[in-house]
Amino acid sequence: MGDDVVRSVRPLGFPWQTVDPFLFCVFHDDAYPEGDGALAPRASLKGRDIGQDFSRKDGWSMYHGDRVPGFPQHPHRGFETVTIVRKGLVDHSDSLGATARFGGGDVQWLTAGRGIVHSEMFPLVDEAAPNPLELFQIWLNLPARDKMVDPYFSMFWGPKIPALTVHDDAGRATQVSVVAGQFRDARALAPPPNSWASRDESDVAILTLKLDPGATLSLAAARPETRRNLYFFRGSSLSVGQREVPVRSAVEVRADRETVLRNGPETAEVLVLQGRPIGEPVANHGPFVMNTRAELITAFEDYQRTRFGGWPFADDAPVHPKDRTRFARHADGRVEEAE
Repeated sequence: MGDDVVRSVRPLGFPWQTVDPFLFCVFHDDAYPEGDGALAPRASLKGRDIGQDFSRKDGWSMYHGDRVPGFPQHPHRGFETVTIVRKGLVDHSDSLGATARFGGGDVQWLTAGRGIVHSEMFPLVDEAAPNPLELFQIWLNLPARDKMVDPYFSMFWGPKIPALTVHDDAGRATQVSVVAGQFRDARALAPPPNSWASRDESDVAILTLKLDPGATLSLAAARPETRRNLYFFRGSSLSVGQREVPVRSAVEVRADRETVLRNGPETAEVLVLQGRPIGEPVANHGPFVMNTRAELITAFEDYQRTRFGGWPFADDAPVHPKDRTRFARHADGRVEEAE
């Protein structure tokens, strides 16, 4: 391998730090209890700061929800959200009138563009058993020329997301899910048309890896300008190149070199975020990510004046019927049903 492929190792926080073209990543891992029949927790909310509960009391948070956990209506402009739901469900509603329920391996890729308001609620549909939720939400920046494109979202239903199992020389397996980019012969579904990831030269890749105990996996070299981060969030130990890193570490590696991962004695899980930097100034405040402070001020003024089209729902935190299966209803009326 020659010189150490690792550029830096740092502990995971909340949110996870990323590098251009990514803005950040949050990992929600909530052990929600049984539902109460109205998609809310069948548990006391006493002692929680309702409306701003990030406490993880009893292993879960309400976030900004007051009945159902999640994130009631809030605006975005100038970037994209990629939401990978590994366990549980998300109920989406937005200012374009679109709605969706997705989870259990599904991914929603939303280009906020010039502005959208959406809610993301976590319905607890099971009344007889716990409702665990596990998801990543990744913020991917847009270059200046695309920050004001029309909002757009794609649904990647779990069974259609390319996945493969790779065996090392000893027969130990690694499961790879390809949300963006390419891994070996597996190429991801097409991202939204105005995404930075839609350009081949962006070299964007989003992968999840699950390594058996003792498994070895090689990540091929990427383009010279590309940045690659590995988020080792579950397991015990992992060797990255010549460096052994502890669990709950963010590891940046030299993307233009092959990276060899060697797992320790427990199953390990890793999120890989890779991309060529956009290389433009970033001015961000809360839900808006622009290039200059003046553009940020305009974003706030536009939102106050137009509400990015207004909110077409009676509730700030709408949820869908308990027995509704996974679906997406787009702004143009097109309906997708999950397979």
